[in-house]
Amino acid sequence: MPEKILSNRPQNQGILVLDFGSQYTLLIARRLREVGAYSEVIDGRVTAPPVGLTVRGIILSGGPDSVYEEGSRSLPEWAMKLNVPVLGICYGMQLLVERAGGKVRAATKREYGRATMNVVPTTGPASVLFEEGSTTQTVWMSHGDDIGTIPQGYQIAAETDGHVLAALVHVHLPIAALQYHPEVAHSEKGADLLRRFAKNLCGMTLDWDGQARVDSLCHHIKETVGSGHVLVACSGGVDSTVTAALLMRALGPEKVTAVFCDTGLLRKNEVPWVSEKLKVLGLQHMELLSSGDLFFRELKGVTDPEQKRKIIGRLFIEEFETYAKKHKEFTHLGQGTLYPDVIESAGHGAGAKVIKSHHNVGGLPDRLALKLVEPFRWLFKDEVRAVGLQLGLPEELIQRHPFPGPGLAVRILGEVTVDRVKMLQEADDIFISALHEKQLYHVPWQAFAVLLPIKSVGVMGDNRTYQQTIALRAVTSSDGMTAGVADLPLSFLTLVSDRIIRRVSGINRVVFDITTKPPATIEWE
Repeated sequence: MPEKILSNRPQNQGILVLDFGSQYTLLIARRLREVGAYSEVIDGRVTAPPVGLTVRGIILSGGPDSVYEEGSRSLPEWAMKLNVPVLGICYGMQLLVERAGGKVRAATKREYGRATMNVVPTTGPASVLFEEGSTTQTVWMSHGDDIGTIPQGYQIAAETDGHVLAALVHVHLPIAALQYHPEVAHSEKGADLLRRFAKNLCGMTLDWDGQARVDSLCHHIKETVGSGHVLVACSGGVDSTVTAALLMRALGPEKVTAVFCDTGLLRKNEVPWVSEKLKVLGLQHMELLSSGDLFFRELKGVTDPEQKRKIIGRLFIEEFETYAKKHKEFTHLGQGTLYPDVIESAGHGAGAKVIKSHHNVGGLPDRLALKLVEPFRWLFKDEVRAVGLQLGLPEELIQRHPFPGPGLAVRILGEVTVDRVKMLQEADDIFISALHEKQLYHVPWQAFAVLLPIKSVGVMGDNRTYQQTIALRAVTSSDGMTAGVADLPLSFLTLVSDRIIRRVSGINRVVFDITTKPPATIEWE
């Protein structure tokens, strides 16, 4: 099985989360980082630990498999041979139990959702994960198998009110196993348990936060770039803007040039807005590439979402390639790639499934003699925002809703044309302006309009119309890996619908998307 080597990370030690297919795996890493412990996720099937990371502890995630079924994912031998503390969660618990000689069975009482758990006193190194004395707490369960026989060397640490084994700890080794999910917010003391695992069992200093995080990232940049000169690919979004600011902090403004590529696929008035905000960073060198005609020409007739993304990604890089060839001083290309981008583009481990390609994931053409510097490749969106605030960037810039690298092309279902982009720009601007006007902008984590390839019959005045449909999307999230539906008042949505239909020629119907992620993605394409 091919394996992906993880390297160029901003932190050289941390907790490794082995992914066995759980929908909550990324939450484990996020919760650890929230308590100050650096962590990374890799596929649970890799045959060796990642190069360059000193592993201080291992967490085994949940997953959809049953350990007793043929073809189920197994616990890699190297994980236990590292002799570091181990925490198994759900399927991870069952892997530990099976390895130690216990029995896992199909549960007679399947548990999904909240459950009441009773903690009992235990001994051994892992007993520090639980508060002293017997306590009752609410936890989040999601399992169809449970433990039938406890393996030798383990003792019960907690059971649910339904007498299902909820936690085990090893008598002599720093190993614990949980049937519940501490990473889910519904587990009331879950974050505390993960903090105890990182600090008390793994012996980590909880310093992945605030100034220490900025210092670590700056050190990583200096080590990566050295005395080089960075060309920063700026899109105007939060990620690339904070990337430019961080690169300047680490290298000095004379070593950073921001190049803003106007693809023609940006939001209304985006170019002047972004240009003005980039000046706030104190950039000494900034260039604007007007590339709209090129992008529209290459996208003509293209309707497949993945093909759109790949064309835009290729053109995006080629435009910077052309610019870089004219300026020989550049040694590196800086990008605002995020950890979720890497995960969704199947960049985190063997066997991962591509959800959608991201234009800034996948490296550079061999002919482009620039190395990559991606300081946020291992960070979640909320961590990038925190870095931006730590650097002193304006909150209006940092708290701006995310915007996809391919721009409005992935919010136009079907062919991308100049007229369709203008129509969407107007509708989207009306939606976002109304959110600001009604002081609702910060209710959703991200909000936008989508132009659908659907025409419907309507009536305006006494005339029949047959025009386009706009979908409004507003979601709540913290990192984009999962998302809920923002609770916007129906009266507000009706107001926005009325304004769009009145002001945007060619639109006669507006709908609101109420789908969570999963099963949908946030963007429509």
